[in-house]
Amino acid sequence: MNLSDLRKSPLFEGLTDDELRQLMENAKPVSLRAGECLMKQGDVGDAAYVVVKGEFEVSKQSGQSLIKIDVRNPGDVLGEMALLSSSPRSASVVAVTDCEVLRISPEAFENLLSTSSTATLAVLHWVMNRLSQNDALLHQQERMAALGTLSAGLAHELNNPAAAAQRSAAELQTTLVKWQALTHEIESVAVKENQTEWLNQLKQDAARRFEARVKLEALEKIDLVDQLQSWLEANGVESAWELAPALVNFGWDVESLEGLKESVFFQLSVQWLGASCLMMELLAEVQHTTERVSEIVRAVKSYSYLDQAPLLEVDVHEGLENTLIILQHKLKQGVTVKREYAPDLPRIEAYASELNQVWTNIIDNAADAMNGNGEIILRTRTEDNRVIVEIIDNGPGIPENIQERIFEPFFTTKPVGSGTGLGLHISHDIIANHHRGQLLVKSKPGETIFKAVLPIKHENDGSAKNYDR
Repeated sequence: MNLSDLRKSPLFEGLTDDELRQLMENAKPVSLRAGECLMKQGDVGDAAYVVVKGEFEVSKQSGQSLIKIDVRNPGDVLGEMALLSSSPRSASVVAVTDCEVLRISPEAFENLLSTSSTATLAVLHWVMNRLSQNDALLHQQERMAALGTLSAGLAHELNNPAAAAQRSAAELQTTLVKWQALTHEIESVAVKENQTEWLNQLKQDAARRFEARVKLEALEKIDLVDQLQSWLEANGVESAWELAPALVNFGWDVESLEGLKESVFFQLSVQWLGASCLMMELLAEVQHTTERVSEIVRAVKSYSYLDQAPLLEVDVHEGLENTLIILQHKLKQGVTVKREYAPDLPRIEAYASELNQVWTNIIDNAADAMNGNGEIILRTRTEDNRVIVEIIDNGPGIPENIQERIFEPFFTTKPVGSGTGLGLHISHDIIANHHRGQLLVKSKPGETIFKAVLPIKHENDGSAKNYDR
């Protein structure tokens, strides 16, 4: 290893030969075989490394996904950011080929910086460039990780109505065949027995009931179904357990069916009515489930603001509601959402999809904090020509000693691999820098409030104004 190896790195290319020799004297060469780990995500940043030979892969664990971030080659520096900030490693580094690196200890790095102004300026320039690159890269990686989580949730949410529609359609096909056979049979008997007028009146009565479906309370419906099923069974009607619920849904009860007993084909007419009601019931189920699919698709399109300009006049309430639909798979198990929306809330100029990303991050974190059981309050109002959005949960709260750090990049209270530590950092960046607003937090056990303060008109210049809590 010689001076030219170190000069391959932009971090050290401006140093003098004496400064490079001093660095090499205090550094230690390290060899790794292909597949060996140089740095592990979450470990303490206790050294920086200069790649002398070989190739390294940098990857980050985000949730269940291992995301490849970069590839490093000779001349690149690894781990200097964690070393300078004394923070845990934000990613893992594994040797792709047999590699050689130069390990620079904290003491060697500090000694170089304390004795050389050239080195200090070079490191400062390097760090600024690396921060800029990392910020853009990690924002993109966080969006992709969020998209993966979102896609998984949407797949789960879409599967339920899609599967229900498929089941209902299959049952509808069977019922339709049965109904057609019963219709042919009852019409033949009506002609034979000279009862066509009576049958037409029955069909008209059924049609009126289909148009005005009865809405019943759950307990009332159960009682009516039990009564009708008992009556049908007492009168020898087959499949009474299946016909009774469908008949009750369209207003048929014991009293209305008593009149059919006078006809010459009582059994046939009840079976035909039951099949008709079952068919209409299944059609309603198909319609309801496909409407649910359409609702989710509309919400996704509105949530992401596809095919629209980035800066829009945004309805904050619509964005919150679309976010709730997107996260419904996570909320519906045990989270109650209470809305306290201001009825006269004005539209605001905003980057709509970015704002929805903020709501998603905060509400998703709230659901995690409550372990999927609790209450979330969404509160909006206007104050001093600004829109205030508060998202409140009744979870355990954020410990006071870490509240000031929650917007820092990579800071997370979740176990390694369960979160990127970027969600709230990106949310703060979107509110504060992209919208010239503020994102504040106030927390105690049983109540955590995230408060977004947004200008109604987008401010393109100047810094974010202070807004008193």
